[in-house]
Amino acid sequence: MKNIVIITGASSGMGREFALQVADNYKYDELWLIARRKDKLDQLCLQINNKVQKTLAKNFSIDLSSKEEIFAFEKFLEEENRKEEITIGLLINNAGFGTYGPFEETSVQKEMQMIDLNCTSLTGFCGICLPYLKKNSVIINTASLASFMPLGNFAVYAASKAYVLSFSIALRAELKEKGIKVCALCPGSVSTEFANVASSGVRKEVKGGHDPVKVVRHCLKKAFKGKSMALWYPKWKITAFLSRFIGRNLVASYTYKYNKRPHINEKKV
Repeated sequence: MKNIVIITGASSGMGREFALQVADNYKYDELWLIARRKDKLDQLCLQINNKVQKTLAKNFSIDLSSKEEIFAFEKFLEEENRKEEITIGLLINNAGFGTYGPFEETSVQKEMQMIDLNCTSLTGFCGICLPYLKKNSVIINTASLASFMPLGNFAVYAASKAYVLSFSIALRAELKEKGIKVCALCPGSVSTEFANVASSGVRKEVKGGHDPVKVVRHCLKKAFKGKSMALWYPKWKITAFLSRFIGRNLVASYTYKYNKRPHINEKKV
């Protein structure tokens, strides 16, 4: 039996850090890395395979916003399982992106693509991988601190991550009897490419971003302990806790008025 890890969104940021830390610190036969940017995946696999002898890293260039490509990967899983029985010991759904700015100024196409990637593909990957998850397997779904409240100037992203958090907690309850752990990673600002993508290049770096190494290390530790959520930074824990007592309307109005995010008005481009 071949015990594998699957990580989506592995070409950069926290996905890349997940791949490096899992390869260095956990025992699996193969590490399957998924993203669109094949060149970056090639470099990461080369780095891991040159450094770590116990785990073979493989890369798959897949557009996760495409349902057709997800179902094609399902067929690939079935074929691989026929050759040699596989177990997915760790599934990390990390792929996703956000957009800054009021909804009326953002691209409708981009917002729909975000929902497809953040919600639909994550759900699909959990579904196609579930038959290969066994007792003690772990699922990590990357949600966000934004998942706890509706946010102005970040409306669709926060809503999509609220879905991820809700889905993950419900899935955890359903799979508990099978001994499968599910953890939602709920980070605030982390130093990745997120801001550059979300702002269409206006903001190059995440403001006040924290070290992804620490965020990922904490998440892996919590996930393998069977925790439902991973919030590394104390301020994130406080924010998540206080969200239970602060009105959604108040937060949405406040963030729209005072938490302006740099962006390009794509309706005027």
